[in-house]
Amino acid sequence: MNDSTELATRQTRAGVAARENAQSAKPFTRIAPAVDVFEDSHGITLYADLPGVSREKLDVRVQDGSLNIEGEAVIPTPAGLRLQHGEVRHPHFWRAFTLSPDFDVSRIDAQLRDGVLKLTIPRREEAKPRRIEVSVA
Repeated sequence: MNDSTELATRQTRAGVAARENAQSAKPFTRIAPAVDVFEDSHGITLYADLPGVSREKLDVRVQDGSLNIEGEAVIPTPAGLRLQHGEVRHPHFWRAFTLSPDFDVSRIDAQLRDGVLKLTIPRREEAKPRRIEVSVA
């Protein structure tokens, strides 16, 4: 974790953890992953640090103008060893963003590689900046 990592504790029945174990709603630590966002005239590219999160434990959703990223890192304990000290045993990552209607959420591209989620969110054609030709009358 770095200095910008945020921690929160919540009780939930929705999301990745609850889908796997709908019987219990025990509190867990939720980490807001570090995110870098780059914007240009074509759209935005978002990079989220999600160490230890596999594709199966990652949930990226867009609903009502909100982008939600949720995932659970699974940190295996080597065979024959037992955990002596663990600060966050199975960290849950969660981050939400409000998207402008200028972005085309139907064309989001998501890639997960080496613990980094890359989301490319293009602008709608009508929202892209364009140059207006001026004629002399």
